Amino acid sequence: MNILVVDDNSIILNNLTVLLSAHGYFVNTACHGLDASEALVNNNFDLVIIDHLMPIMNGIQLTKYIRQHEILAGIPVIFMTTQGKSAVPYLCDIKMFDAIIDKPIEEQSFINLVNELLIPNSRSQSL
Repeated sequence: MNILVVDDNSIILNNLTVLLSAHGYFVNTACHGLDASEALVNNNFDLVIIDHLMPIMNGIQLTKYIRQHEILAGIPVIFMTTQGKSAVPYLCDIKMFDAIIDKPIEEQSFINLVNELLIPNSRSQSL
């Protein structure tokens, strides 16, 4: 399964890449939403993990981009925030996310969530 992790913090990108790779996932990274939008057009991903606050294109803008494109719209999105999950409904329609998590992440809960979201979504297996 292919996962795209989008965050402007290189330490978080590295930590999530190591964690997800250790659980058998193939991971690509992007440092902001515009970089991620290009990766999404050129690759097939089964899950996108998106940071909230990033330069150039933030996580909300990137998720809107994903949901507006027919080919990408079905990809599950995990939205990560340091602002607190309870603040996100005041910023946007939370229905566009499959899950919202607080940073810093708790590794086992995060892996459980990833596994749960990827069970019904096997795009790469059917291609």
